Amino acid sequence: MRRARYEPAGARGGGGGGSGPFSRVFSARQVRWMQLDWHVLALALLLLFVGLVVLRAMDEADAAFQRSEIDFGSHLSKLLVAAPALVLGLLVRPRWLRRNSLAIYSACLVLLALVPFIGQERNNARRWIQLPVGFDLQPSELAKLGVILALARVLYRSRLARPVEWLPPLAIALTPMAMVALQPDLGTALTLAPISMGMFWLAGARARVLILAVAAGAALAFSAWHFEWVKSYQLQRVDTWVHSWEPAELIEGRNGPAFHSYHARTAIGNGWWVGTGLGRGVANEAGHLPERSSDSIFAVVAEEAGLLGAGGLVVLYSLMIVLLLGSASTLRERFSRLVVGGIALYFASHFFVNVGVNLGLLPMTGLTLPLLSTGGSSLLVTFAALGLALGLAAHREPSLDRDAFRL
Repeated sequence: MRRARYEPAGARGGGGGGSGPFSRVFSARQVRWMQLDWHVLALALLLLFVGLVVLRAMDEADAAFQRSEIDFGSHLSKLLVAAPALVLGLLVRPRWLRRNSLAIYSACLVLLALVPFIGQERNNARRWIQLPVGFDLQPSELAKLGVILALARVLYRSRLARPVEWLPPLAIALTPMAMVALQPDLGTALTLAPISMGMFWLAGARARVLILAVAAGAALAFSAWHFEWVKSYQLQRVDTWVHSWEPAELIEGRNGPAFHSYHARTAIGNGWWVGTGLGRGVANEAGHLPERSSDSIFAVVAEEAGLLGAGGLVVLYSLMIVLLLGSASTLRERFSRLVVGGIALYFASHFFVNVGVNLGLLPMTGLTLPLLSTGGSSLLVTFAALGLALGLAAHREPSLDRDAFRL
């Protein structure tokens, strides 16, 4: 008579407390809670709180001046809808994520392909799919996370040592980049470039090859501007940026093509050292600054909190990015390390572009500042990415790939 073998509860389901579909994807038991990067989570929540305070002040300023551009209640509702993505990302199993990363990427491409047919057009661009629950989904935001996961999957076994090994990751990066650029959403498309290049470097690509790729990209961008291969309004943004370095030229175009740049830089300059106070800046009182709750939120912070407040925000955001990169460097399992590193690059690229645009260091383009700006899709992807970074770093699954044995 065969003796019955004892199995701990949840062993057949992989240690997740059950054998259903949910336990095959998510697991709370496998998360090493004592090793969770609580300092990263604390920084993220602090930045989220700063954004809520600033957006609340915007809403109150609009109410005082009888405007209705900013709806703080709507932002809170989207925040509550997106918040579970943080928990789900934290609990997802690394092995399941690795096996299904290409399927997630493919789903993102399908959504991008549907945008021209069922997407809503706003500001001369078709980017949003309206869901029945009142949530406007922007597939281009989801594509950023999809690219990170897919690149981590194909680079999991590749060190980019041979030319043929570059073909799959380049196809993964360039396909959504082209689809997003056709919406048109050039800013989001260009955000995928530094994320992809950074992940190539993390995967072991040679610096010389990456430098040549950056040079080729710069030459292509210059050609697109010089030969007018882009939309007329995109070309005008670059022309305005080129001719707005001098204050006199910026002021001259303040009622024309340089309207956005002028008001963003004016707000930043108006903040001086300690700022004007919450809701008391020109940007909020006059309401002239376009997209002040999303693309231009850094200019509002700089005006109302001053150089010291804006500098503190830069330090906090940079620290979160550095800590995420540091967390990635401690992971021996290659897929998890690439995902966490890619998520750090996601936050870094958004931060660099958003701040650079508001300071006039980059041409005007629409890009949110994650954790601070409004935008339902941005919040959803931000929480999911943050949850994945924290969860993958805390799971620490055993790995037998070559990277696991490096000192």
